[in-house]
Amino acid sequence: MRSWRKLLLPFSWVYGVVIIIRNYLFDIQVLKSVQYDFPVICIGNLSVGGTGKTPMTEYVAKTLLATYKTAILSRGYKRASKGFLLADEYTTVTELGDEPFQYHSKLKGVSVAVDEDRQHGISLLKQRVNPDVILLDDAFQHRKVKAGLNILLTMYNDLYVDDLLLPAGNLRDTKAQAKRASIIVVTKCPFNLSAEKQQQIIEKLHISKHQKVFFTGISYQEEVLSTSEKIQLESLKNRKFTLVTGVAHPEPLLKYLTEKGLLFEHLKYPDHHNFSDSEIKKLQEKAFVLTTEKDFVRLEKSLTNVFYLPIETVFLDQQNNAFNKLVLDFVAQKA
Repeated sequence: MRSWRKLLLPFSWVYGVVIIIRNYLFDIQVLKSVQYDFPVICIGNLSVGGTGKTPMTEYVAKTLLATYKTAILSRGYKRASKGFLLADEYTTVTELGDEPFQYHSKLKGVSVAVDEDRQHGISLLKQRVNPDVILLDDAFQHRKVKAGLNILLTMYNDLYVDDLLLPAGNLRDTKAQAKRASIIVVTKCPFNLSAEKQQQIIEKLHISKHQKVFFTGISYQEEVLSTSEKIQLESLKNRKFTLVTGVAHPEPLLKYLTEKGLLFEHLKYPDHHNFSDSEIKKLQEKAFVLTTEKDFVRLEKSLTNVFYLPIETVFLDQQNNAFNKLVLDFVAQKA
């Protein structure tokens, strides 16, 4: 965290008071939450982004899809459309938003919808699709819906317990709200993270008896993909390329590519960046563009020279078995 942001602490205190009052009103049911008689799973975080929520949502959806009719409901951040939209073969990334469009393109058999009003979105999803289970993408702060299972993500190098509220830090909700999660996943861990270090982190999180903690890392594939082609990542060793990122924390990707001995220039844009015509024109002049999967869905229609490096969530020490059981048991009990 940049040290100058600590000068903004008085504003964080004001923000914190507002958030605490809001949460208290939900706790005493002055502000109402809706709970459903079918499985609703929320996957979210306390911070403003970069915790690996997209690959985790994909992982949970794939885990459920083998047995259950599954849907994902997202806000659709920075999309051009408004209200409820259920993705179909004609839906564009501009209408849906980058992350929902990635789910729609990648997760065949999963219904994907967007709606700023989560209650309204759930209602229309049940009417039109009637899924067995709905995954709420990035809805931990949306307390008008009370999910049956909350999965909270926090990044290994930026645990929520070490952070501050906005604007001095990156937390959009208080640390105390972590108690609402049944599962806490520490993401972007090194794969050699020892059992001792994992236990230290668990102790640092001050978890409750009802909570389980898991550890995951990011696995990068050995091939980079375009809409019609795949090439080995190793083949890029002989050419300098341009890396384009519009994500909250590109550092793990930069580290991975650098450790591979690859030479590249890095063009960094804000998270969920909508590329302008002038930026697209600049990228069209590049010989080879590598980007993230989330950025690729915004660039593929405009560039012929763009590839992405797929990633996936991998649980450390085969913890996926226990995680999968918790998720599947919850859905089986509620379905």
